[in-house]
Amino acid sequence: MVFIRDTEQSLRAAVYLVNTLPGFDGEDTLQTPEEFEAYLAINPYTGEIRRDQAEIDAVRAIRPRLRRLWDVDRDGAVPLVNEMLADGRALPRLVRHGGYDWHIHATSDDAPLATRILVEAAMAFVDVIRSDEYDRVRTCSADDCESVYVDYSRNGSKRYCDTGNCGNRMNVIAYRERKAKESA
Repeated sequence: MVFIRDTEQSLRAAVYLVNTLPGFDGEDTLQTPEEFEAYLAINPYTGEIRRDQAEIDAVRAIRPRLRRLWDVDRDGAVPLVNEMLADGRALPRLVRHGGYDWHIHATSDDAPLATRILVEAAMAFVDVIRSDEYDRVRTCSADDCESVYVDYSRNGSKRYCDTGNCGNRMNVIAYRERKAKESA
């Protein structure tokens, strides 16, 4: 399934941000200005970005709200998305800038970055919900991983996140288990 460019970009940014939460290893990977800059380098935003500790803290604070979108089904996501849009006072409008053709912004460019991130993610989830593709919003199938992802594969068969080597690691484990059973 291919979502429109800005929807996919917002989904990827939400996935990246959620996956900075402390996972199975307990490590929070969005604490320092350098980690924040790495997030912004991969997930650029227009508008005002202060890059101060208060802004980093505000962005960190929205991660649990975004994470909840992976804990519910399509119908369960609707009130969460609606709440995010309401809290951000979303007022969608079409814009064109910086080499990007017409796309939607739903907050002002001077809204706090955390608000813009939350609303952009919510708008992307609106598209996922409306296209009835919520089954592509997934948590990694690896036994020891809690990372999230959105499956963009054509046939919807992706099972593991992109944050580590979960797919390879689980395949090696399965291979070793099969070999052990064969030799037993």
